[in-house]
Amino acid sequence: MRVNKKSLLAAGAVAVIATLGLASCAGGDSGSEGEASSSGTLTVWVDAERVDALQAAADAYSEEKGVKVELVGKDNADIKDDFIQQVPTGKGPDITMGAHDWLGELSTNGVVAPIELGDSAADYLPVAIDASTYEGTTYMLPYAVENIAVLRNADLVPEAATSFDDMIAKGQAAGLTHPFVVEQGAEGNPYHLYPFQTAFGAPVFGTTDEGYDPTDLQIGNAGGEQFATWLGSQGKNGTGVFNTDIDGDIAKQAFIDGTAAFWLTGPWNVGAATDAGINVAIDTVPSPTAEVASPFAGVKGFFVSSESKNKVAANDFLVNYIGTEDVQLELFKAGNVLPALSAAAETASSDPIVAGFAAVGAEAVPMPAIPAMGAVWQYWGIAEADIINGADPVTTWQKLAADVQAAISK
Repeated sequence: MRVNKKSLLAAGAVAVIATLGLASCAGGDSGSEGEASSSGTLTVWVDAERVDALQAAADAYSEEKGVKVELVGKDNADIKDDFIQQVPTGKGPDITMGAHDWLGELSTNGVVAPIELGDSAADYLPVAIDASTYEGTTYMLPYAVENIAVLRNADLVPEAATSFDDMIAKGQAAGLTHPFVVEQGAEGNPYHLYPFQTAFGAPVFGTTDEGYDPTDLQIGNAGGEQFATWLGSQGKNGTGVFNTDIDGDIAKQAFIDGTAAFWLTGPWNVGAATDAGINVAIDTVPSPTAEVASPFAGVKGFFVSSESKNKVAANDFLVNYIGTEDVQLELFKAGNVLPALSAAAETASSDPIVAGFAAVGAEAVPMPAIPAMGAVWQYWGIAEADIINGADPVTTWQKLAADVQAAISK
């Protein structure tokens, strides 16, 4: 089952002005990182690499609205935990940058407030709105969408593969040591294998109009067992295409060295390939079935603190300043990740590499942000690694589903 994008989009556009409150934007001052802003200042936590990209928007808002916007550069590794710890005490920022898969944890801890996108929700890529919506309410202003795709060495294989089997055949015809590489490692890597799993009709969770349903675990359905059987056939006792000895560094080196023609990875690795002189093309994930192979999408954005005294100003700054093409393109330049705003995404897609990832992203589904996903990650990769290494696919997959269900039910 795919996420119902139309229903989630509609839910994300529902007005929540009453929840935002009628906080005044006049008077007071703050500016310290550790204390919640008073009504004349918006404090925004941003990862240090994107402060410069947001400075013009912050200055414009301060000048036009009379509300000072203070950008505080933070180590990305610390933002979420610091936010969760400080907001309940009345400290922390009015706004923080973050990732959509934090949303379940942030909502459970009561540290984020809904935001009101109004008609502007329709201006974003549907997957970005899906990911920003939790239990039917929008909590994040999205700015970037990231997903994996297949990098192809176009000098070795000039044409894109039409299926998974065609990809392997093309790599073998080129006489390569590894026709195709994908990061796995001793504990597996289900994030990278998920497109193939979805091609068998085996999502992790079912969905409702409000998003992923933690009570509807789908991973153990018949499609999951079919995927597991296929995975085993491509592992140690089969074709050997999937190999837990191949970690991220080994996969990267094989592609850079020209011993692999196809590499399933994300935009974060494109630079290493192009710097090595590889003529890179970006392809959709070739499916092992007649169905589309849909990867996970990760969406980045901005959250409003539930304890902010400036929720109206924070919402205004996000929707009407961060949610503009110019600002989203500045953020794109800082991180080279596809903008979430459709107009900015179209502009950025003048680069064929970006356009390739965008095409794959159009078929992507948001990584589940619900707390129950933690139980899935606990068992998922190990089960897949065992199957790749020769364990019985069906019984291993059935145990995975049972273990996950037991952990969710605790």
